[in-house]
Amino acid sequence: MKTAKSDIVIIGAGPTGLFAVFEAGLLKMHCHLIDYLGVPGGQLSEIYPNKPIYDIPGYPVILAKDLVNNLLKQIEPFHPEFTLGDRVEEITQQSNGQFQVKTRRGLLIECAVIIIAGGLGCFEPRKPELEELHKYEDSGVDYIIRDPEKYRNQNVVIAGGGDSALDWALYLADLCKSLTLIHRRTEFRGAPESVSKLEAYRNSGKINVLLNSEVSKLIGDDKLELVEVTSDQGKHQFEVDYFIPLFGLSPKLGPIANWGLQITKNAIDVNPLDYSTNIPGIFAIGDINNYPGKLKLILCGFHEATLVMQSAYKIIHHGKKPSFKYTTVTGISELP
Repeated sequence: MKTAKSDIVIIGAGPTGLFAVFEAGLLKMHCHLIDYLGVPGGQLSEIYPNKPIYDIPGYPVILAKDLVNNLLKQIEPFHPEFTLGDRVEEITQQSNGQFQVKTRRGLLIECAVIIIAGGLGCFEPRKPELEELHKYEDSGVDYIIRDPEKYRNQNVVIAGGGDSALDWALYLADLCKSLTLIHRRTEFRGAPESVSKLEAYRNSGKINVLLNSEVSKLIGDDKLELVEVTSDQGKHQFEVDYFIPLFGLSPKLGPIANWGLQITKNAIDVNPLDYSTNIPGIFAIGDINNYPGKLKLILCGFHEATLVMQSAYKIIHHGKKPSFKYTTVTGISELP
């Protein structure tokens, strides 16, 4: 089992979790972020990267993906660690007050403070209704792309019609031996620019695009070998090493529901003074928390991330209060 240490573990690498790293960094606290998704940014990266956002101070309008990139650049000086494509399964508190955070893939992190910034919960992939689908999970069927190099010189079939399916098809086309994109409709839901690029790749032969089609059967012994595709022209089989259905994500509270936290309607109840939960040392910020007057806005998540770090500092430094200073005076300095 791999082990690590950090001052703070942040569960969720969406915009609120990312900004929390910045506020922690100003107070010389180190963060380790864990997210089930394969990239930072939460919903902004995975569901609507090209959606315009209008209520971020200083930006009359900014695309979701650009906001994520800006947040990542903002926290670079503080060198956060990321564990992506994984999720927290267990949390235990030791006799010395430290927490041990255990992930599904076997990482064990020791920390003093846990901040849950899980948005609407743990986003799980929407899976196609295919017989024996589970048989090929981790042996040919992937729902999240963690390492694009995995698909180099492989035969890949992607199913989906949104931004995620289009973006990954365009990205992987130059890596794969063959790439087929299957969509059950005639029109894509992705950004017009991506659709135009896809058409160019299709015309050049880099991507095989099948519309009004869907994967109807998976075939193989120990691993996936063929997919059967059904369209209005009949059924066809394709040789495949990996089938990647990208049908979006469904938010679920997941293991968080089993950690002894006080929960109301799938949201974690917190004290609005510092967003602490009923378990000392564990806080919740962003869309996943609940308190009187709560608004589920990115802007509010940023505010919560700022205040929570004041209490986190006191825990990490055994009751010592942080010295508040304006960044216009101190600037941004790297962690020691």
